[in-house]
Amino acid sequence: MKAYVFPGQGSQFVGMGKELYDSNPKAKELFEKANEILGYRITDIMFEGTDEELKQTKVTQPSIFLHSVITYMCLENDPQPGMVAGHSLGEFSALVAAGALSFEDGLKLVYKRAMAMQKACEVNPSSMAAVLNLDADLIDQICESIDEVVVAANYNSPNKVVISGSDKGIEIAMEKMLEAGAKRAIKLPVGGAFHSPLMDPAKEELSIAINETHFNTPVCPIFQNVDGNHNTSPETIRENLIKQLTSPVRWVQSVKNMITFGATEFVEVGPGAVLKGLISKIDRNVTTQVIN
Repeated sequence: MKAYVFPGQGSQFVGMGKELYDSNPKAKELFEKANEILGYRITDIMFEGTDEELKQTKVTQPSIFLHSVITYMCLENDPQPGMVAGHSLGEFSALVAAGALSFEDGLKLVYKRAMAMQKACEVNPSSMAAVLNLDADLIDQICESIDEVVVAANYNSPNKVVISGSDKGIEIAMEKMLEAGAKRAIKLPVGGAFHSPLMDPAKEELSIAINETHFNTPVCPIFQNVDGNHNTSPETIRENLIKQLTSPVRWVQSVKNMITFGATEFVEVGPGAVLKGLISKIDRNVTTQVIN
Protein backbone atom coordinates (compact mmCIF):
# COMPACT_ATOMS: atom_id res chain seq x y z
CA MET A 1 0.00 0.00 0.00
CA LYS A 2 1.24 3.50 -0.86
CA ALA A 3 1.59 6.15 1.85
CA TYR A 4 2.05 9.84 1.04
CA VAL A 5 4.08 11.91 3.50
CA PHE A 6 4.70 15.65 3.62
CA PRO A 7 7.69 17.57 5.04
CA GLY A 8 7.78 20.31 7.65
CA GLN A 9 9.78 23.45 8.31
CA GLY A 10 13.43 23.35 7.28
CA SER A 11 12.89 21.97 3.76
CA GLN A 12 12.53 25.37 2.09
CA PHE A 13 14.87 26.74 -0.58
CA VAL A 14 14.87 29.81 -2.82
CA GLY A 15 13.29 28.94 -6.17
CA MET A 16 10.93 26.35 -4.67
CA GLY A 17 7.88 25.79 -6.84
CA LYS A 18 9.03 28.05 -9.71
CA GLU A 19 9.50 25.26 -12.25
CA LEU A 20 6.04 23.90 -11.44
CA TYR A 21 4.51 27.41 -11.70
CA ASP A 22 6.13 27.99 -15.10
CA SER A 23 5.30 24.58 -16.59
CA ASN A 24 1.87 23.68 -15.21
CA PRO A 25 -1.23 25.89 -15.78
CA LYS A 26 -3.10 24.26 -12.87
CA ALA A 27 -0.17 24.95 -10.53
CA LYS A 28 0.04 28.56 -11.70
CA GLU A 29 -3.67 29.02 -11.00
CA LEU A 30 -3.31 27.58 -7.48
CA PHE A 31 -0.23 29.68 -6.68
CA GLU A 32 -2.06 32.82 -7.84
CA LYS A 33 -5.07 31.86 -5.75
CA ALA A 34 -2.70 31.57 -2.76
CA ASN A 35 -1.32 35.07 -3.43
CA GLU A 36 -4.89 36.36 -3.41
CA ILE A 37 -5.81 34.53 -0.16
CA LEU A 38 -2.68 35.75 1.65
CA GLY A 39 -2.97 39.31 0.35
CA TYR A 40 0.61 39.47 -0.88
CA ARG A 41 2.72 37.72 -3.51
CA ILE A 42 4.34 34.93 -1.52
CA THR A 43 5.44 33.46 -4.86
CA ASP A 44 7.86 36.39 -5.29
CA ILE A 45 9.64 35.37 -2.07
CA MET A 46 9.50 31.65 -2.89
CA PHE A 47 10.89 32.10 -6.39
CA GLU A 48 13.26 35.05 -6.06
CA GLY A 49 13.57 36.07 -2.41
CA THR A 50 16.58 35.74 -0.12
CA ASP A 51 17.35 32.89 2.25
CA GLU A 52 16.70 35.25 5.16
CA GLU A 53 13.26 36.22 3.87
CA LEU A 54 12.35 32.59 3.32
CA LYS A 55 13.55 31.59 6.81
CA GLN A 56 10.93 33.73 8.56
CA THR A 57 8.38 31.36 10.10
CA LYS A 58 5.46 33.39 8.71
CA VAL A 59 6.88 32.87 5.19
CA THR A 60 8.47 29.43 5.55
CA GLN A 61 5.35 27.57 6.64
CA PRO A 62 2.92 28.71 3.92
CA SER A 63 5.70 28.33 1.32
CA ILE A 64 6.36 24.68 2.21
CA PHE A 65 2.63 23.98 2.46
CA LEU A 66 2.04 25.47 -1.01
CA HIS A 67 4.94 23.64 -2.62
CA SER A 68 3.82 20.30 -1.12
CA VAL A 69 0.09 20.59 -1.72
CA ILE A 70 0.26 22.05 -5.23
CA THR A 71 2.83 19.42 -6.25
CA TYR A 72 0.46 16.73 -4.94
CA MET A 73 -2.60 18.27 -6.63
CA CYS A 74 -0.75 18.35 -9.96
CA LEU A 75 0.33 14.70 -9.90
CA GLU A 76 -0.92 12.72 -12.86
CA ASN A 77 -3.60 10.04 -12.51
CA ASP A 78 -5.17 11.72 -9.43
CA PRO A 79 -3.50 9.51 -6.78
CA GLN A 80 -5.65 7.88 -4.12
CA PRO A 81 -3.42 7.43 -1.06
CA GLY A 82 -3.83 4.41 1.17
CA MET A 83 -2.78 6.62 4.09
CA VAL A 84 -1.08 9.96 4.73
CA ALA A 85 1.07 11.67 7.36
CA GLY A 86 2.99 14.90 7.66
CA HIS A 87 5.87 16.05 9.85
CA SER A 88 4.74 18.99 12.02
CA LEU A 89 3.59 21.63 9.49
CA GLY A 90 3.35 18.79 6.95
CA GLU A 91 0.31 17.43 8.78
CA PHE A 92 -1.73 20.29 7.26
CA SER A 93 -0.51 19.31 3.78
CA ALA A 94 -1.48 15.70 4.53
CA LEU A 95 -4.97 16.76 5.60
CA VAL A 96 -5.52 18.61 2.31
CA ALA A 97 -4.21 15.62 0.33
CA ALA A 98 -6.65 13.37 2.18
CA GLY A 99 -9.58 15.72 1.58
CA ALA A 100 -10.08 16.59 5.25
CA LEU A 101 -9.33 20.26 4.55
CA SER A 102 -9.88 22.36 1.45
CA PHE A 103 -6.86 24.01 -0.18
CA GLU A 104 -8.14 27.44 0.89
CA ASP A 105 -8.85 26.49 4.51
CA GLY A 106 -5.56 24.63 4.80
CA LEU A 107 -3.60 27.68 3.62
CA LYS A 108 -5.49 30.03 5.94
CA LEU A 109 -4.82 27.79 8.95
CA VAL A 110 -1.14 27.39 8.06
CA TYR A 111 -0.75 31.16 7.77
CA LYS A 112 -2.48 31.74 11.12
CA ARG A 113 -0.31 29.03 12.68
CA ALA A 114 2.84 30.62 11.27
CA MET A 115 1.92 34.12 12.46
CA ALA A 116 1.00 32.84 15.94
CA MET A 117 4.23 30.85 16.21
CA GLN A 118 6.32 33.81 15.02
CA LYS A 119 4.72 35.96 17.73
CA ALA A 120 5.40 33.30 20.40
CA CYS A 121 9.03 33.07 19.25
CA GLU A 122 9.48 36.82 19.70
CA VAL A 123 8.09 36.71 23.26
CA ASN A 124 10.34 33.88 24.45
CA PRO A 125 13.98 33.68 23.27
CA SER A 126 14.24 29.98 22.53
CA SER A 127 15.70 27.42 20.14
CA MET A 128 16.05 23.75 19.20
CA ALA A 129 18.90 21.24 18.88
CA ALA A 130 19.35 17.84 17.25
CA VAL A 131 20.80 15.08 19.46
CA LEU A 132 22.42 12.15 17.63
CA ASN A 133 22.92 8.58 18.85
CA LEU A 134 21.51 8.83 22.37
CA ASP A 135 18.65 6.70 23.71
CA ALA A 136 15.33 8.58 23.56
CA ASP A 137 14.39 7.60 27.13
CA LEU A 138 17.70 9.00 28.40
CA ILE A 139 17.08 12.22 26.47
CA ASP A 140 13.68 12.52 28.17
CA GLN A 141 15.27 11.96 31.59
CA ILE A 142 17.94 14.60 31.02
CA CYS A 143 15.34 17.14 29.88
CA GLU A 144 13.25 16.47 32.99
CA SER A 145 16.30 16.99 35.25
CA ILE A 146 16.93 20.54 33.98
CA ASP A 147 15.38 23.50 35.80
CA GLU A 148 14.51 25.24 32.53
CA VAL A 149 11.92 24.67 29.81
CA VAL A 150 13.45 21.96 27.62
CA VAL A 151 11.67 18.92 26.12
CA ALA A 152 12.02 16.33 23.36
CA ALA A 153 10.20 17.88 20.41
CA ASN A 154 10.75 15.50 17.48
CA TYR A 155 11.38 11.75 17.68
CA ASN A 156 12.65 11.71 14.10
CA SER A 157 14.52 8.41 13.80
CA PRO A 158 16.03 5.78 16.11
CA ASN A 159 19.24 7.82 16.36
CA LYS A 160 17.98 11.39 16.04
CA VAL A 161 15.85 13.32 18.53
CA VAL A 162 15.31 17.08 18.40
CA ILE A 163 14.99 18.96 21.71
CA SER A 164 13.24 22.30 22.14
CA GLY A 165 13.24 24.94 24.86
CA SER A 166 14.61 28.17 26.27
CA ASP A 167 18.05 29.25 25.02
CA LYS A 168 19.56 28.52 28.44
CA GLY A 169 17.77 25.16 28.71
CA ILE A 170 19.05 24.07 25.29
CA GLU A 171 22.66 24.99 26.16
CA ILE A 172 22.52 23.02 29.43
CA ALA A 173 20.80 20.04 27.77
CA MET A 174 23.32 19.86 24.92
CA GLU A 175 26.21 19.75 27.39
CA LYS A 176 24.56 17.08 29.55
CA MET A 177 23.68 14.92 26.54
CA LEU A 178 27.22 15.00 25.20
CA GLU A 179 28.43 13.98 28.67
CA ALA A 180 25.89 11.12 28.61
CA GLY A 181 27.37 9.77 25.37
CA ALA A 182 25.56 11.53 22.54
CA LYS A 183 27.60 11.45 19.33
CA ARG A 184 26.68 15.06 18.57
CA ALA A 185 24.36 17.83 19.77
CA ILE A 186 23.77 20.44 17.08
CA LYS A 187 21.89 23.70 17.59
CA LEU A 188 19.40 24.23 14.76
CA PRO A 189 18.93 27.48 12.81
CA VAL A 190 15.35 28.08 13.96
CA GLY A 191 13.88 31.07 15.75
CA GLY A 192 11.90 29.36 18.47
CA ALA A 193 11.05 26.34 20.58
CA PHE A 194 8.52 24.54 18.41
CA HIS A 195 6.56 21.65 19.94
CA SER A 196 7.29 22.82 23.50
CA PRO A 197 5.29 24.55 26.28
CA LEU A 198 6.73 27.85 25.01
CA MET A 199 4.26 27.58 22.10
CA ASP A 200 1.26 27.81 24.49
CA PRO A 201 0.32 31.37 23.37
CA ALA A 202 0.32 30.21 19.73
CA LYS A 203 -1.74 27.14 20.63
CA GLU A 204 -4.46 29.27 22.20
CA GLU A 205 -4.62 31.51 19.14
CA LEU A 206 -4.60 28.65 16.64
CA SER A 207 -7.22 26.63 18.50
CA ILE A 208 -9.81 29.35 17.84
CA ALA A 209 -9.11 29.24 14.09
CA ILE A 210 -9.11 25.43 13.97
CA ASN A 211 -12.42 25.20 15.84
CA GLU A 212 -13.98 27.66 13.36
CA THR A 213 -12.79 25.66 10.32
CA HIS A 214 -14.80 22.91 8.63
CA PHE A 215 -13.12 19.49 8.52
CA ASN A 216 -14.35 16.66 6.27
CA THR A 217 -13.92 12.95 6.91
CA PRO A 218 -10.65 12.14 5.08
CA VAL A 219 -10.66 9.68 2.18
CA CYS A 220 -7.99 7.62 3.96
CA PRO A 221 -6.50 7.37 7.46
CA ILE A 222 -4.13 10.12 8.59
CA PHE A 223 -1.43 9.20 11.08
CA GLN A 224 -1.06 12.20 13.39
CA ASN A 225 2.02 13.53 15.14
CA VAL A 226 0.74 13.64 18.70
CA ASP A 227 0.30 9.89 19.17
CA GLY A 228 1.43 8.28 15.90
CA ASN A 229 -2.01 6.66 15.50
CA HIS A 230 -4.36 6.79 12.52
CA ASN A 231 -7.56 8.82 12.60
CA THR A 232 -10.49 9.51 10.32
CA SER A 233 -12.77 11.32 12.79
CA PRO A 234 -12.88 15.07 12.00
CA GLU A 235 -13.30 15.86 15.70
CA THR A 236 -10.27 13.80 16.76
CA ILE A 237 -8.20 15.23 13.91
CA ARG A 238 -9.10 18.76 15.02
CA GLU A 239 -8.21 18.06 18.66
CA ASN A 240 -4.87 16.49 17.73
CA LEU A 241 -4.02 19.40 15.44
CA ILE A 242 -4.44 21.82 18.35
CA LYS A 243 -2.35 19.65 20.71
CA GLN A 244 0.36 19.33 18.07
CA LEU A 245 1.88 22.78 18.66
CA THR A 246 3.03 21.94 22.19
CA SER A 247 3.39 18.15 21.85
CA PRO A 248 6.32 16.20 20.38
CA VAL A 249 6.25 14.92 16.81
CA ARG A 250 6.24 11.12 17.19
CA TRP A 251 7.55 10.42 13.69
CA VAL A 252 9.20 7.08 14.49
CA GLN A 253 5.97 5.78 16.01
CA SER A 254 3.91 7.14 13.09
CA VAL A 255 6.07 5.42 10.46
CA LYS A 256 6.15 2.12 12.36
CA ASN A 257 2.37 2.22 12.76
CA MET A 258 1.92 2.98 9.06
CA ILE A 259 4.03 -0.04 8.17
CA THR A 260 1.98 -2.22 10.54
CA PHE A 261 -1.15 -0.82 8.86
CA GLY A 262 0.16 -2.01 5.48
CA ALA A 263 2.41 0.72 4.03
CA THR A 264 5.06 -0.77 1.76
CA GLU A 265 5.94 2.35 -0.24
CA PHE A 266 6.39 5.90 1.11
CA VAL A 267 6.14 8.83 -1.29
CA GLU A 268 7.46 12.15 0.04
CA VAL A 269 5.81 15.10 -1.70
CA GLY A 270 7.29 18.57 -1.28
CA PRO A 271 10.63 20.33 -1.04
CA GLY A 272 13.72 18.36 0.00
CA ALA A 273 14.05 14.70 0.93
CA VAL A 274 14.31 14.81 4.73
CA LEU A 275 11.51 12.33 5.40
CA LYS A 276 12.87 9.81 2.90
CA GLY A 277 16.10 9.70 4.89
CA LEU A 278 14.31 9.37 8.23
CA ILE A 279 12.00 6.61 6.98
CA SER A 280 14.95 4.62 5.63
CA LYS A 281 16.56 4.78 9.07
CA ILE A 282 13.34 3.62 10.76
CA ASP A 283 12.84 0.62 8.41
CA ARG A 284 15.22 -0.26 5.57
CA ASN A 285 12.77 -2.76 4.06
CA VAL A 286 10.25 -0.22 2.75
CA THR A 287 10.49 1.57 -0.59
CA THR A 288 10.87 5.36 -0.54
CA GLN A 289 10.35 7.90 -3.30
CA VAL A 290 10.53 11.71 -3.50
CA ILE A 291 8.40 13.93 -5.74
CA ASN A 292 9.34 17.59 -5.77
